[in-house]
Amino acid sequence: MRFVATPKAAQLTDLSVEKLREWTSRRALIPADVPPAGRGSPARFSWQTILVLRLAITLRERFHLQLQAHASLLRDLRSHLATTSFIALWDKLLVVQGPDRWALIDEGAAEAIRDDSLIVHLDPHLKLISSGFGLASPTHQPGQIDLFPLAPVGGAADRNALTRQALDVGPRRKSA
Repeated sequence: MRFVATPKAAQLTDLSVEKLREWTSRRALIPADVPPAGRGSPARFSWQTILVLRLAITLRERFHLQLQAHASLLRDLRSHLATTSFIALWDKLLVVQGPDRWALIDEGAAEAIRDDSLIVHLDPHLKLISSGFGLASPTHQPGQIDLFPLAPVGGAADRNALTRQALDVGPRRKSA
């Protein structure tokens, strides 16, 4: 399983490091997957936890929900995501019908919802997480995924090193 440290998690969630620590440690609203080992050690987060954090931000900022009142929803959602593949979540909606009532449904099934609900589209969150973790995202062909998802790469030196590694070529030597 891949994890990102606190600074990258803050970047992927658009939370400040302080707010991220408050939500994951002090208030334990959405705990980190790997708590910090000690002072100065960063916590580590999986893509599932990052997704739940992003959804919590949406619920708080867009719908003005009090997150402590919906803590069980966030815990249940995190638990469910532990058994769900990343690719299976594309084109899904989170439907919240109360503090303890939620469902993940296909986008096409939204018209069948008869009860009052909050609906959150997962794709924008998954797209950002996909690039941050180097995970596969669906292509335009139904049921087909990228064979080799692109991983974030630093500068030109890193790209050249990766290219040489992929081609199994040693470092360049200056010619005489």
